Amino acid sequence: VTLHLNPISSVHIHQKPLVFLLNSPLPLIWKLKTERLAPGIRRVFFVSLGSVVQFEKGNFSLSAETEEKFFPEKNEQLLQWAQKEYGAVTSFTELKISRNIYIKVGE
Repeated sequence: VTLHLNPISSVHIHQKPLVFLLNSPLPLIWKLKTERLAPGIRRVFFVSLGSVVQFEKGNFSLSAETEEKFFPEKNEQLLQWAQKEYGAVTSFTELKISRNIYIKVGE
């Protein structure tokens, strides 16, 4: 699955830390494609067991962290866990089948 990350239109370059929980019932290769995300900013990608994140060449992979995590099975439980762990959830998306996911990051 390719994850496309771009800032919202009112933000020229996104310069804040981000945390993503990438959960799947089957192990996946998450291919990351980004535009206008500042380098050197902490970005964390938690993936379900057996999954990996692949970064584009020349991407911000040096400041990104990837960690396998055991997630709650149901979406409601996952959302509650994320809110407890991080205090807030700004976006939650569930997709049954997808090859491309487009996410706008920003205020």
